[in-house]
Amino acid sequence: MAYGFLAIAICAEVLGTLALKASAGFTHSLASTLCVISYGIAFYFLALVVKTLPVGTTYAIWSGAGIVLITALGALWYKEIPDLPALIGMTFILLGVLIINVFSQTALH
Repeated sequence: MAYGFLAIAICAEVLGTLALKASAGFTHSLASTLCVISYGIAFYFLALVVKTLPVGTTYAIWSGAGIVLITALGALWYKEIPDLPALIGMTFILLGVLIINVFSQTALH
């Protein structure tokens, strides 16, 4: 259940960040409202997750997945294409999340 809640938190955070860009500094009310609501949902579900999973592991997965998803969607929707060093860095982030989940005993708690 915790990983399902974590997936919801990640999706809500990604939506909130995309809405933050679209809000143009909170000058567009619909995007601004979507941003605030999405972040609220993200933090609510993140709070549920850390009740059962270690906070470090949770945050590593949440932030790592968020970085990669935001970058991919930013490239598609906002034409913000990452360069090679950014792609290499994100590959390391994904590898770090994978290593935590596969090899770390803290992910099992």
